[in-house]
Amino acid sequence: MNSPAISVLMPFKDTDRFISAALESLVSQTLEDFEVIMVDDGSSDNSRATALDFCRRDTRFKLFEGGRGLVPSLNEGLSAAQGKWIARFDSDDICHPDRLALQLMTAENSGERTVVSCRVRSFPHSEVTSGYRRYEEWINRLESPEEIEHSLFIESPIPHPTAFYSRAAVLDAGGYRNLGLPEDYELWLRLWSLGFTFVRVPGTLLAWRERVDRFSRTSSMYSLTSFYKTKALYLGYVPCLVDKRVFVAGTGQTARRLGKHIQRQGFHIEAFVSPDSVQKGRELRGRPVISTSQWHSIAGLPLIVASRKPGATSAIQGYLEEKGLLDWLDFVLCS
Repeated sequence: MNSPAISVLMPFKDTDRFISAALESLVSQTLEDFEVIMVDDGSSDNSRATALDFCRRDTRFKLFEGGRGLVPSLNEGLSAAQGKWIARFDSDDICHPDRLALQLMTAENSGERTVVSCRVRSFPHSEVTSGYRRYEEWINRLESPEEIEHSLFIESPIPHPTAFYSRAAVLDAGGYRNLGLPEDYELWLRLWSLGFTFVRVPGTLLAWRERVDRFSRTSSMYSLTSFYKTKALYLGYVPCLVDKRVFVAGTGQTARRLGKHIQRQGFHIEAFVSPDSVQKGRELRGRPVISTSQWHSIAGLPLIVASRKPGATSAIQGYLEEKGLLDWLDFVLCS
């Protein structure tokens, strides 16, 4: 029996309210050469029964036992998959009928060291906060590999259920790691550090369900601290940061937290740079705080821009570019 072109990897747990609609969206795909690897991560509702019903109706649907957590379930699914390509999918989301066809075409044109994403639409409207809508809009604006790469340390620019990648290439890179960190974001940064690129199909191919009980909302794996730890692990792979001697632009909570974790990864922070007047002798994380004017007189090291305040990152980027500094060469945006 020939292997399918694509394995849709879908762990699930207690999503009986949504899983049928999610699986029906796969049945409706215009491309038919795929299998669906469903890994039950210990459901206590009727999700498993629904999954079994789809297995009886369509031999492309296959059910596997998980129950040891999300990361083990993802890796079990990767091991069981037979397709050359993996399409990640969550059991509460909805795929556009052309999703698999368009992502497969892009992946085959881009090569196996590429992660292909797409635009998303968050729903239902009543559950999507203004902050999350801004995140959705930010994701959808990033299309080119360069735009996505230069945004890797702001937020995760690749929503996990949109990801489409080579099974063999990701297994060779170590698969998913159970580090207590956001497993998808850690994987994207690890792949990037190994030379992978990221592209986005310019179409809205996934309806991304927002709900207050979503795992990424309730697990400490996705806390801000976990994201700072993940960024700190990989910031040293940015070419301008390999020497790990930097200035940090910002003095708020983001700069303090990120500063702590990059110091733990061996970074030397020359100083924190504040746009406001600075009291003489002020320090953060054992390093001096200096004003912007002071920084201009001693600039020479790369700058990590660390702020989560809405609009602050783009404003700082604009200021730095007016001074002739270049993103990813002289400074790196973080939040």
